[in-house]
Amino acid sequence: MKDGSAADKISDTGAAGTLSEAEAASIARDAYIYGFPLVEEYKTLYAQAIDQGGPDFKAPFNQIGNTANVFTPKDRAIITPNSDTPYSFVWMDLRAEPLVLTLPPIEKKRYYSVQLIDIYTHNFAYLGTRTTGNQGGNFMIVGPDWKGEKPDGVKAVIRSESSIAYALYRTQLFNPKDLARVQAIQKGYKVRTLSAFLSQPAPAAAASIDWPKPGADATSSLAFFRYLNFMLQFASTVPSEQDLMARFAKIGVGRGLPFDENALSPAMRKAMADGMADGKTQFAEFKKKQIDTRKVSSGALFGTREHLQNNYMYRYAGAALGIFGNSIEEALYSSYYVDKDGKPLDASKMRYTLHFDQHHLPPANAFWSLTMYDGKSKLLVDNALNRYLINSPMLPQLKRDQDGGLTLYIQKDSPGKDKVSNWLPAPDGPFYAIMRLYLPRPEAISGQWRQPPMVAAE
Repeated sequence: MKDGSAADKISDTGAAGTLSEAEAASIARDAYIYGFPLVEEYKTLYAQAIDQGGPDFKAPFNQIGNTANVFTPKDRAIITPNSDTPYSFVWMDLRAEPLVLTLPPIEKKRYYSVQLIDIYTHNFAYLGTRTTGNQGGNFMIVGPDWKGEKPDGVKAVIRSESSIAYALYRTQLFNPKDLARVQAIQKGYKVRTLSAFLSQPAPAAAASIDWPKPGADATSSLAFFRYLNFMLQFASTVPSEQDLMARFAKIGVGRGLPFDENALSPAMRKAMADGMADGKTQFAEFKKKQIDTRKVSSGALFGTREHLQNNYMYRYAGAALGIFGNSIEEALYSSYYVDKDGKPLDASKMRYTLHFDQHHLPPANAFWSLTMYDGKSKLLVDNALNRYLINSPMLPQLKRDQDGGLTLYIQKDSPGKDKVSNWLPAPDGPFYAIMRLYLPRPEAISGQWRQPPMVAAE
């Protein structure tokens, strides 16, 4: 212990006095729950904006990357992906100057959105159909320290809490034949620095960043806290978290702090690893008792800092179950993890049906979809039909029941030629499904409309 780093100090007495192993474990648990979304986001950032030779690279910082097709099982950078809307991606570095995002005008019947996300995974604002309409325009995204006036030609100035942020675009695809039109819309999405937008000289560039490659153990080993500290440099501590960060600093976690797990004593390493394991256990219990039973809806897990009210378990759950989920006003996610009797879904053991009464289809002003995911990988399920979802634009091709209702067949094998139009293929094993309602109607947001249960049959 010669250099006096925070990591060295906590191995003996802690960064702020005597630190017992029990206290270190408790702090590590809370820091893990707090920081999990940030590290998960960093994994996506690195894959999409830094790792140019990787399969999930989209575009460098401050440039847009368009995905000209819908997500398939080959797309692995984002868990629980939406396959209804081709994505566009912009990782924004707002340190030197703001960015101007330009949206083209598009037809009124088509849904599109730009979800703006900070390093905490808060959805700090939206552009698009619901908030700014389909007429397009220029919108300026600024970092936390920017000072200036709104330029002419810019409709709105939107401030991010962090100097690194993410713009995630969704453009509705009506059917496979509609893909060319979606690609044309994507070409109309423009991203420019403010200086380029104003045709002025660029300011001095921000300091270069050495982006550490996240290892396979980024969220499962003590290296987690190094990645967390790395992400925390891009935002100042908000007043409501000052005391929390002072507590985290006792184990070397915080903005500007070093963290070296190798400098910790074996006993302290074990204590902190135990704390992380406890955090994972708490999440598993929360999911089982609150999410699976639908006592807590997806709408509670995603949104602004004000919406989440610093509920870090909710934020953790959102990142673990479907990172970058929409705020409830934009989209409502109804999950299927268990069947009607509360048993985990497993298509190797059971076949399932999902029935909607004639006048009780999911209430959405844009569209709804039901998407299948592998329970182990959390990715889309490869199948012979290349069908990963069933959604409302497919209704004309679906077969209705005699009473006008709609029954979907959720199973690994074909339900038969007469029912294949309504078949959503499942893996040969555990799975889950997510129902998405884009621009949900009031009865969905209020909970008046309830998703029907998934019913099992051997």
